[in-house]
Amino acid sequence: MVESRKAWVVVWATFVCLATIFGVSYSFAAFFENFTKEFNAQRADVSWIFGLCGLVYFILGAFGGMLADRWGPRVVCMLGMGFIALGLYVTSQAQSLLTLYFSYGLLVGLGIALVYTPAIAAVQPWFTTRRGLASGIASSGVGAGTLVLPVVVSYWMTQMTWRETLQSLSLGVAVVGLLAAYLLERAPQAGQGLKHAMAGLSLGETLKTPAFRWLYLGTLFGAPVMFIPFAHISAAARDAGVPEAQAVGLVGLIGIGSLVGRFAIGWLADRLGRVKTLMLMQCLMGLSYLVWAVAEDRIAFAIFAMWFGLSYGSIVSLLPAICMDLFGGKAVSAIIGTLYTGAAFGNLLGPVLAGQVFDLTGQYNWVIGITLCIAAVATFSCWRVLKYPQHAN
Repeated sequence: MVESRKAWVVVWATFVCLATIFGVSYSFAAFFENFTKEFNAQRADVSWIFGLCGLVYFILGAFGGMLADRWGPRVVCMLGMGFIALGLYVTSQAQSLLTLYFSYGLLVGLGIALVYTPAIAAVQPWFTTRRGLASGIASSGVGAGTLVLPVVVSYWMTQMTWRETLQSLSLGVAVVGLLAAYLLERAPQAGQGLKHAMAGLSLGETLKTPAFRWLYLGTLFGAPVMFIPFAHISAAARDAGVPEAQAVGLVGLIGIGSLVGRFAIGWLADRLGRVKTLMLMQCLMGLSYLVWAVAEDRIAFAIFAMWFGLSYGSIVSLLPAICMDLFGGKAVSAIIGTLYTGAAFGNLLGPVLAGQVFDLTGQYNWVIGITLCIAAVATFSCWRVLKYPQHAN
């Protein structure tokens, strides 16, 4: 297939969509302390908001992918942006923690579910030889959003209340997010009437393959490792005496590392092999927790954030391309969405259980030890995927 100018428009539209939705999701760190004080809540209670949001968008990601396979990414992603904007506005009016569970946890989570899988899956059918590069650039929007938006939100909160900040964020999503979603166009050969032209396996056929089952396990066990820092690293840094702005800025440093990982990993994976690279990155992400274990100042926390972000960003950018490699484009949106359900419970329980362990012990040492063991299981699962050949190209 000729990789046209329109294909690259889709890549950059996806970049903006992912920057928007994950910038919103990971700006949660900036609101964490405000939610704790406003509603007199413990860290585990507030962590449920972030966990619910992730649970919803990972569980419903498969549904979003199926809708995109049928109706195309544009309509589905625009609907998702609308839900995110609504959820943020309702959050700004919240008078109880229960409202936050509904508005930030459920509404924003639903919106992300309708954007993430359809947007990232829209890129894959447009490309052949440079699929890894295109996927890396598109998914680097997650890193860009993680880098920029939490810092912007933190600045806004020095100029206005957290409620006004949420209202500004809602307006930004309604304008920028909807415009980017409008530019997402389905690849010609992925149209509903041309599905016969797309090689690969159906969702049902994919679920029966050992390769998918091991990849799913890798995603399932990798999720707690991936999401605990987004909810807790800023709080951990504050506990160690790092100033508020620099503590929140650690999420931005994760974004910088993620950006580097997403751009660099496509070039590496196209040569080394995407599954081998995924296995390596899973291992490195787990090992980054050793830095957190000994961190006592902002420099050590910054090293952790960069290292973690590099490996995290690489993993996220690799998974869609691996699905296309292994299972083809026939049902790629639904396959990617189904794979992401494996991350749902890890995203929910990882940050929440980490918060509960902290509330009980007053430290994160047990969290770090358990996470290292889980990371080893995720790495082993990715290694097992290497035992099986590609089913479709």
